[in-house]
Amino acid sequence: MARQHTATSPDADRHVRELLVVGPPFPWEELGLARTDWPGGRVTEIQREADALRHLATHAVDAVVISPGTAASRAVNMAAEARRMQPGVPVIVLAPDLSATDIIAALRSKVYACFTLPTPAADLRSAIGEALAADGWQSGIEVESAVPNWITLRVACRRVNADRLTHFMNELAGDVPEAERYQLITAFREVLLNAMEHGAGFDPRKIVEVAAVRTKRTIVYYFKDPGPGFDVHAPRMVAKDHDPISHLGDREAEGKRAGGFGLLLAGKLVDELHFNERGNEVILVKHLD
Repeated sequence: MARQHTATSPDADRHVRELLVVGPPFPWEELGLARTDWPGGRVTEIQREADALRHLATHAVDAVVISPGTAASRAVNMAAEARRMQPGVPVIVLAPDLSATDIIAALRSKVYACFTLPTPAADLRSAIGEALAADGWQSGIEVESAVPNWITLRVACRRVNADRLTHFMNELAGDVPEAERYQLITAFREVLLNAMEHGAGFDPRKIVEVAAVRTKRTIVYYFKDPGPGFDVHAPRMVAKDHDPISHLGDREAEGKRAGGFGLLLAGKLVDELHFNERGNEVILVKHLD
């Protein structure tokens, strides 16, 4: 039996967006969430998978969340089935733990996002809210090849895809100590956004190639954008430690937008940052203890 809760909203005439929650009783309070966190929306909770699939067969929903009481591999399979029935629906998987194999399966199944618990309530609330409003993300992250220690992806240049992939990479690095992981993933996001903005102008028709490689002693991220690159031997085009804004006039004179801050930050957060000769490929290296 499905339980529904419609949050109150001052705009009663707008479309009611439905969030479908599937699996064992959802731990709202434990996760710091509430059914009323999405004004103007309706939350439908269905525990049995068969009942949830029947609901998907007869009701268009805006997003699906799979309860953390479901085993990760089963949750990913459920997500794939939900997307088979409603190809455009974003699915968020919550789980007590996620292996690299689970995360790869989620990427292949085009899961919108997955989270290992515990996760800050603000992150969950933000991801669910974004999923309810998401548009044009479905073909945003394509898996070219993947084994647990080497994943190669093609990412369409939209901010939503950068945010989604950042979540996945954070989960892949889940065994890295929290402070180091925060620095690593911040660097990852900065370089990915830099590639999308300065290499592709956030043109969703263009692709950034991304690889994540894990060895016994390092994590390596590789990025290749479709842009012409820049002269890596011309430091006046990027921010510098001693004078982080002096390069802005030079960039403006060459018709370029303000930039270089993200790369400066990324270089401070990882152990190594390397460019290719052309300046459109970047490698980040983090040494593990």
